[in-house]
Amino acid sequence: MAKDVIVWGVLGSAKINDKVVVPMNNAPKCRVKGIASRDPQKAREAAAKYGLPVAYDSYEALLADPEVDAIYIPLPNHLHVEWTIKCVEAGKHVLCEKPIGLNEEQAERLMAARDRTGRYVQEAFMVRTHPQWLKVRALIEEGVIGELRAISGGFTYYNIDPLNIRNQNDIGGGGLLDIGCYPITTSRFVTRREPRRVVALMERDPAFGVDRLGSVLMDFDGIQASFFYSTQIHAYQRMQFHGTNGRIEVEIPFNAPNDRPTRLLVSERTRAGVDTERWLEVPVCDQYGIAATVFAAAILSGGQQAIPLEDTRTNMRMIDAVFRSAQSGGWVTVSER
Repeated sequence: MAKDVIVWGVLGSAKINDKVVVPMNNAPKCRVKGIASRDPQKAREAAAKYGLPVAYDSYEALLADPEVDAIYIPLPNHLHVEWTIKCVEAGKHVLCEKPIGLNEEQAERLMAARDRTGRYVQEAFMVRTHPQWLKVRALIEEGVIGELRAISGGFTYYNIDPLNIRNQNDIGGGGLLDIGCYPITTSRFVTRREPRRVVALMERDPAFGVDRLGSVLMDFDGIQASFFYSTQIHAYQRMQFHGTNGRIEVEIPFNAPNDRPTRLLVSERTRAGVDTERWLEVPVCDQYGIAATVFAAAILSGGQQAIPLEDTRTNMRMIDAVFRSAQSGGWVTVSER
């Protein structure tokens, strides 16, 4: 009989598991069997916390479980590539937290591992399968705001804890890899285009060495997309899409709530020449559960993933270009290596 459920394991006891594990376990086509930690006590505590039947006392024990089909990886950024490759070589599919790699070269290493093993590998950009982002793209393609000409956005929070992994430069910390990547991937998703060049301004924390503030302008050949990000500014997030006949504003674009609807503000000019505004509500959902379901469905059907590694490589190429521009102070062409 054909398999109809993907059995998951969680590799690590990171804080983000509080958002992910229970929705994943409750998602259609999914069941989370257990969680692994290098500290057996942490594994037992996490398994009890999330109501999971198994606590693995090592990462290797999870990878050796023949019942587990797929692994969710919430480890620190610098460990993503290493453990993703180990997982696929153990025969497991992988959904790994973003950024799945630290640069384009690492994304290509993952593509090679995927091709070698035949396993599915996906970066966990949960926003890409959230219904509000599917709606934004559909509205723009329907011409609701006319011709899209500009995109603007911002994503910030305040964190100066030296022990936080986001403030540790040697393990992939910093604002661009943590949150600046979101306006990049959503701009690419909505436009279905790739930027041809980029210019960026970046400020680094003098103690931590990580990028704590950045402003980026992307040239999509006719569409200009700009955004700022910061790890040391009061928390804020918003994305706006500006067209010749209107505007769409995404109220909570990235950390979408799972306990209330999300909202899109649509401003447009009617055929009678009247400017109107309306809020569109997207029904309550959990973006982590949806992402797990979509990934599981691709595995079970053998079909196309929502975010193939080719897309991840392109996003990392863009991030690499932003870093190069910030260093050079000028425009950088975004091209294949």
